[in-house]
Amino acid sequence: MELVKVGEKTYYIKNRTNIGIYQINETEVYLIDTGNDKEAGKKILKIIEEQGWQVRAIINTHSHADHIGGNQVIQEKTGCNIYAYGIEKAFIENPILEPIYLSGGYPSQILQENKFFMAQPSKVETIENHLPEGLEIFELKGHFIDMIGIKTSDDVYFLADGLMSEELIEKHKIFFLYDVQELLSTLNQLETIRGKWYIPSHAMASNDIQYLIQKNRAKVQEIIQLILKICEQPTTFEQILKEVFSQYQIEMNEYQHALIGSIIKCYLNYLREQNKIEVKFEDNQMKYFVVSMGTEIFDNRDKN
Repeated sequence: MELVKVGEKTYYIKNRTNIGIYQINETEVYLIDTGNDKEAGKKILKIIEEQGWQVRAIINTHSHADHIGGNQVIQEKTGCNIYAYGIEKAFIENPILEPIYLSGGYPSQILQENKFFMAQPSKVETIENHLPEGLEIFELKGHFIDMIGIKTSDDVYFLADGLMSEELIEKHKIFFLYDVQELLSTLNQLETIRGKWYIPSHAMASNDIQYLIQKNRAKVQEIIQLILKICEQPTTFEQILKEVFSQYQIEMNEYQHALIGSIIKCYLNYLREQNKIEVKFEDNQMKYFVVSMGTEIFDNRDKN
């Protein structure tokens, strides 16, 4: 982990999940996310202590385990408050909701024991009325239900998982999302903001994010077109999933089945809302099929 200063009061810790820091006075700071586990939390605390600071509060951009994994140890050692927005609060306080969401029911022990699927619980308050002077929140829906970004007085934008790095897109083939329409709207929104620094959680800090926005949008469009092609003939969900795994040369296991399966369901529901795909039932099987094929790209910019 490396501490980097990007403004008079704004810092971040370079990490697998970048950690934001905002200094509210000489000795106290707010953290923006806490990494993927208690070890990350301990390392964050060590850096904070080396600077002579104290953690006043944590703001979680959303509830995924790699953003809240250090919450519990930091809260226990400092007594700090933790703030989150909307339904993310419930997921952070009750981490079992994450594997439940991915499983669509009671999750297997294998999913519950995976720290990337299920963090430790922490006590959380809603962020409304708790922002210090110098910080603003803005919605970044799409990746998850009520994800937010943070803007600091130094014109630095912490973008959470609103953008993925080109390296991660190439490595993982399919990045996580909850709502395709909202994600495309968020990408459109990010094109309009102007800041000095942009700090995504899983990409390098940058003064310009336009290229990265295009790469993220292109990947969404690519997956849309792949699913449409697969569904030219009536196809079950499991067959769609198999074709997606084969196309991207991903080896299926229980983690990947749950994770990518939830993502593909989101794409299918988006395409149904766009009236591009419908479902029918044959021999007690639900099958998806294309209603009409077209060359248009479904980002609905004219609706935003």
